[in-house]
Amino acid sequence: WYQRRVRKAVVSTQSTGVLVVGGDTFRAGAVEQLRTHVVRLSNMYSDDRVQLYERGYGKDPAGLAYEAIKYAKDRCYDVVLVDTAGRMQDNAPLMRALSKLVALNKPDLTLFVGEALVGNEAVDQLVKFNQALIDNSATAEAGTKSIIDGILLTKFDCIDDKVGAAISMTYITGQPIVFVGTGQQYPDLRALNVKSVVSALLR
Repeated sequence: WYQRRVRKAVVSTQSTGVLVVGGDTFRAGAVEQLRTHVVRLSNMYSDDRVQLYERGYGKDPAGLAYEAIKYAKDRCYDVVLVDTAGRMQDNAPLMRALSKLVALNKPDLTLFVGEALVGNEAVDQLVKFNQALIDNSATAEAGTKSIIDGILLTKFDCIDDKVGAAISMTYITGQPIVFVGTGQQYPDLRALNVKSVVSALLR
């Protein structure tokens, strides 16, 4: 469902577009990097269905995302993708900022992006990241097990048959691996091939 929704918004001839939000207002060059991707994606589809919403650096990411979502609703965009700053799960100020963004904007989908290449370390990162979100969330109900809705694993093409960590991530959180990165190009962001994973486990 996640894959179909995002892909339909980008490639459908009836789609009014995707708004990409430059929510990483901390790292120098983050907005420019995102702008480059938006331009390339726009060129791929020969139209303006992929647009960038940014307000530079030093802004509150939660407030910026809120403004962007309102902007998208007013202009009938189908999907808003909010890029946020990378952060370690034990960085309390940044985790509080991310929790604020989630609580204020109530996204339909919150994805954890991690590297498949680091193996079981990715499992530890995911568990602590998810727990930090819960701990810093003023809206999380008692007993909440996951604020993360899905997982995106990059460098999945580099792990061969070492897929145990990926399976552990879905088992622990109860959430799916929505996409895997299998290369350097945009089409290399793919849905997980479950049959291939099972085959790798049985080798």
